[in-house]
Amino acid sequence: MPEAKELLRSNLHEVFSERDPERRRAAIERTYTEDVRFIDPEGEFVGWQALSDQAQKLLDGLLAGFVFEEDGPPYAGTDTAALAWRFGPPGKPLARGIDIVTIRDGRLSVVRTLIAAGTDA
Repeated sequence: MPEAKELLRSNLHEVFSERDPERRRAAIERTYTEDVRFIDPEGEFVGWQALSDQAQKLLDGLLAGFVFEEDGPPYAGTDTAALAWRFGPPGKPLARGIDIVTIRDGRLSVVRTLIAAGTDA
């Protein structure tokens, strides 16, 4: 069973940072439950395909050279974990957020993304 920190890092780096749809889909299938709920400021999306579609939509809108970076250590409880992140040119974030996840049967079943208020990173 993957540890919470591995699941958090897969979510950030292998899914939401992965531009290749086939590699992203493989990461989705090993990281999330089939009925995963992804909740962000745009709404709630359910299932692997909806999650992949949201990741692709985000990646299509990102400027070349911008990256997601971890912004501190992962936090983990028995069935809940969180990872703060920043986004922008390497080392120069334009946005910050945090993913708070629920873990069920060794996979992510809920991913809640919160974005830092304001325009300053």
